[in-house]
Amino acid sequence: MAESKGSFWQTVRAVGWSFFGIRKSSGYRDDLAKLNPLHIITVAFVAVVLFVTALILLVHWVVA
Repeated sequence: MAESKGSFWQTVRAVGWSFFGIRKSSGYRDDLAKLNPLHIITVAFVAVVLFVTALILLVHWVVA
């Protein structure tokens, strides 16, 4: 039986939970088994860029 790989949304959800720092250990083990590390790194990089951009825009809006 072929093991199913994680979808894009599962990767986004795993990265999102890691940003908050709350994750069940069983969910973490499932992510390790199903998700591609390259996809996790890519989604995390995009999420960090979006987060930093949002913070910069927020600071510019507050200071203005």
